[in-house]
Amino acid sequence: MTTTRFAPSPTGRLHLGHAYAALFAAAAGDRFLLRSEDLDAARSRADFEDAIADDLRWLGLTWSTPVLRQSDRAAVYADALARLRAEGLVYPCFCTRGAVRAELDAMFGAPHLAPQGPDGPLYPGVCRRRDPREAAAMIADGAPCAWRLDVAKAAARAGPQTLNVDGTTRAAEPERLGDVALARKDGAAAYHLAVVVDDAAQGVDLVTRGVDLAPAADLHRLLYALLGEAQPHWRHHPLVRDAEGRRLAKRAESVSIHALRADGWTPDDIRARLAELDWPE
Repeated sequence: MTTTRFAPSPTGRLHLGHAYAALFAAAAGDRFLLRSEDLDAARSRADFEDAIADDLRWLGLTWSTPVLRQSDRAAVYADALARLRAEGLVYPCFCTRGAVRAELDAMFGAPHLAPQGPDGPLYPGVCRRRDPREAAAMIADGAPCAWRLDVAKAAARAGPQTLNVDGTTRAAEPERLGDVALARKDGAAAYHLAVVVDDAAQGVDLVTRGVDLAPAADLHRLLYALLGEAQPHWRHHPLVRDAEGRRLAKRAESVSIHALRADGWTPDDIRARLAELDWPE
């Protein structure tokens, strides 16, 4: 039995891109889960979570309960981070964005000339090179810090890894994302750690995502190995775009499912609008 999930952040209403992601995940698996990725406490809202569930039910989806909420799992993420800390695979990072930009300028002349990952310049390793005694003293003095994965050290510890992405098995390349943050300065788990811990805990063995998140699979494969968890398979779907070719996004005020429902759209209308995209076979 294949288990898939849809894991939105309750920071706004669903749009057509979300509907496609949810329907794609449900079609790809035998058991479908809904998860609330509500670690952004400042923007997450209970009414958005309720609205998301309502829109999904309107689309004809059902899921196993209870719904897992990341805001309830701080202790679980802290335990996973502590295990990585105990093995010396993460390090505290005190850098501000300004400090990172200044370091990239000093090292490469400009950020765009630095080694690039999928989301921009890779972190230049400022705090990885910091004296551990200095870092410990800063923490003792109350300096806020994120915790970054030492990806080269972690990859060497785990050894060569393979992963199955979109039906093809290949070697994992976690270094493509650099030393990503696994915990934020406010103490909350970051996306990469939380999603791996949760997918493993829920038995998700097929992770479906948009193609924009495809590079994350390599890093997540490494985290599965470090945490001693069985890896899933990954499958990526195209993004829904507007008439001008822009991807739909909450921040762009893309038309919501709620608004389309108010305009008289039916679930069949939604599915017909999305039918030109790929679907699981």
